[in-house]
Amino acid sequence: MDPVIIVGAGPVGLTLALALARQEVPCVVLDEGPGKDEPRAARTVVLREDTAALMERLTGMPLARAGAHWAGWRSMRRKQVMREVVFDDTEPSPLHIAQHVLTGALRAALADERLVNIAVDSRLDTLEQESSGVTAHTRGPKGTWWRGSYLVGCDGPRSTVRKIQDIRFPGRTAVERHAVAALRTELPWYDEALLHRLPPWRMSGPSAGEITARPLPDGVWRLDWLLPPGKDLVTPELLLTRIRETLAGWAGGTTPPYELLDTGVHTVHHRLARRWRADRVFLAGDAAHLLGALGTHGLDEGLRDADNLAWKLALAWHHGPHEALLDSYQTERRAVVAARLRAADQALPLLRGGGGLRAVVPGSSRGHDTLLTEGHLGQGQLGAPGGYADSPLAPPPLEGQVPVDTPLGAPVTDVRVTAEDGTFVRLRDRLGRGALLVVLIAPGTGVWERKHWVSAGIMPQLAAAVTALPHPAELLVAESYPGAAAHTVLLVRPDGHLVTALGGVRPADLYAAAEATVGGPVKAQAEAGASAGSR
Repeated sequence: MDPVIIVGAGPVGLTLALALARQEVPCVVLDEGPGKDEPRAARTVVLREDTAALMERLTGMPLARAGAHWAGWRSMRRKQVMREVVFDDTEPSPLHIAQHVLTGALRAALADERLVNIAVDSRLDTLEQESSGVTAHTRGPKGTWWRGSYLVGCDGPRSTVRKIQDIRFPGRTAVERHAVAALRTELPWYDEALLHRLPPWRMSGPSAGEITARPLPDGVWRLDWLLPPGKDLVTPELLLTRIRETLAGWAGGTTPPYELLDTGVHTVHHRLARRWRADRVFLAGDAAHLLGALGTHGLDEGLRDADNLAWKLALAWHHGPHEALLDSYQTERRAVVAARLRAADQALPLLRGGGGLRAVVPGSSRGHDTLLTEGHLGQGQLGAPGGYADSPLAPPPLEGQVPVDTPLGAPVTDVRVTAEDGTFVRLRDRLGRGALLVVLIAPGTGVWERKHWVSAGIMPQLAAAVTALPHPAELLVAESYPGAAAHTVLLVRPDGHLVTALGGVRPADLYAAAEATVGGPVKAQAEAGASAGSR
């Protein structure tokens, strides 16, 4: 079968290529650039706990050494500390990393992948599709025709794939603008990220009175100054003045020594593609959506797009068309991003609307700070990972279903599990292999070797039920899981979202849930696709 064609070699496109290769699906990545990224210290990304774990699992690189996990978060208004967060095991820290470092780690991992071909200096100009596949043409020194089974446009905001497919991309332009600088210096908040609203010193030039400081390794900080609406020019001189005023304000009046590494202006747009699938063509990342106001980070959602799509494409590539499964990519991911955009658009007038009655309502400043903190830290409607409770892949209500602390459709908690070979691993380490995960909660098993309990109690019955599932599944055992009673059985999707929790071994319920998760009976789906292709 022909490989999957991925248009675009940014973090989302490279992540998708790696995720597919790990599931034995060959890919061609069309990279319009030279195959490497220009180092830009001021172009950074913030990854939430789940997406940082996804990147480490795919690259095999401990990204915490290349980026910075914040020790804490501090929010200030004028001179008052409004909120402080200390990150620990119960409150995991986001990972802040330069984008070119992240992309470099992905490229290094792809260099060893025999199933991935990265075609540099290859810019897409046309594509055609029919029932059996997709044909794409690239121009440039290595311009040629490429044949693929599916094609995914990960080619950014000005996506050529989206334009060729005539998919509308409505939304709002320049929702926010930020002046950005990366510099090496010492700040009073060592290794803590800071959001400072209405600082008590006077700012030169246009300012909306909000500064964000986020640490990077080696004493480097990224500083963002929110700019007022409009197109006021941010000159180098003005930015240097802003840096000195800000550093002096935080240091008590004297500007500390600093080394300026990079500057820029970051403009945030909010847009959402009308469709994310057109037969064998899909959109992901910035080609499908743009967001980023109020501290939210669009790359996080783009990486979740890749994680969601990879296992579905892999299943269709290996076993034939699964239309319900492939359709669910758009249904699930577009709904999550749309909800995130709605939440941000509803909060923007409240937070950026200026004076009026809202400015004097008691407690309003603290409420505003909570909203901004949620966006920056990946919490609440503005930032928390979305769930798929209303997915078309969700099974019907099951007789044996029981509640746990993780809502149905939400990402599972990363607990320690015993794998089938008897080793102790993290649950997230078993994701992304294309298999479903069946997790038995069995207190006390962690203190015994697996051979002592694998043939005892309910294990043989559960193992037989797992073997009989309509899709490959891995049986894991955990000592505990938040909110789960002993002998609870969890069914987890390959991208780490909870399908169901069952009270004990219930083979019929487990089978029904697994079948729904892969979009219906595999054989029936493949036969339907074959008959459609013959017409």
